Amino acid sequence: MHAIGIDIGGTKIAGAVVTELGEIVAEDRVATNAADPDAMLDDVVAMVARLRASNEVSAVGVAAPGFIDASQSIVYYTPNIRWRNEPLRQKLQQRIGDLHITVDNDANAAGWAEFRFGAGRLVSDMTMLTIGTGVGGAIVTEDRLFRGGFGTGGEIGHLRIVPNGLPCGCGARGCIEQYGSGRALQRMANDVADAGGIGQALADAREANGGELDGHIVGDLILADDPGALAALRRLGRHLGEACASLSAVLDPQLFVFGGGVASAGDRLLDPIKQAYLNNLPARGYHPEPDFVIAELVNDAGVVGAADLARIHARTA
Repeated sequence: MHAIGIDIGGTKIAGAVVTELGEIVAEDRVATNAADPDAMLDDVVAMVARLRASNEVSAVGVAAPGFIDASQSIVYYTPNIRWRNEPLRQKLQQRIGDLHITVDNDANAAGWAEFRFGAGRLVSDMTMLTIGTGVGGAIVTEDRLFRGGFGTGGEIGHLRIVPNGLPCGCGARGCIEQYGSGRALQRMANDVADAGGIGQALADAREANGGELDGHIVGDLILADDPGALAALRRLGRHLGEACASLSAVLDPQLFVFGGGVASAGDRLLDPIKQAYLNNLPARGYHPEPDFVIAELVNDAGVVGAADLARIHARTA
């Protein structure tokens, strides 16, 4: 049976009807009304109605940012949407009563899609980092998605890697999100631009853009192999590689997968990650080394993973 996957993001809500093989047969999307959670709920319900109108579906999976409880029902906290202990599954079930509903973390959904149908489909243990505005994470161990005792495990972006480092939105300091995210890359690119020398192209682009360096500008310069932009990317990759070495000591994955907008840099990102990983790997030379790859499903991962998790949950409910 087909299932519907809904991926709620900061700017858009994406939806799709997905087959058991992870193939998308219908799609929909609307802008996210993050300031009005009730209106956003209306949008999700309407999207489900549109998607199921011409497709027979068995379940609906909703991928949401933030902390989700172990029963895949309640959104404990979402930073950019006013959800606090939100009984999202219950509210949706009341309005979509004939379909099984499940709610999951958006990074978990994307990671599960890569494990089932993408870059991780040939391994049993995989760790995924999503490098976007922040840093998301998903952990699969022995073919199972790791959630933790309360359902909020796998928040790799809030692994602390720099003692007393930069303050993070989570309330802690030194989290990987402050050193390995798209926002961190912009900050590092500005530092390189300020230093002159190889940062001249970054400085010129910043001036031409009204004194701001956004992610698109930095990304374009990276793809053009600008030395200043690449220096900023290497700095970012070093922090990510150090984090992966610590994660390996605990999780021992066969594969690290990197998704999100920054991952479009490909080997330009992977090379410094792998080097920093090896430089910081405990018992190097005696510890099996995982592979490092770029995610394959890109923008479809959230809806595909949410649909597949909903299908599995419906079968076991």
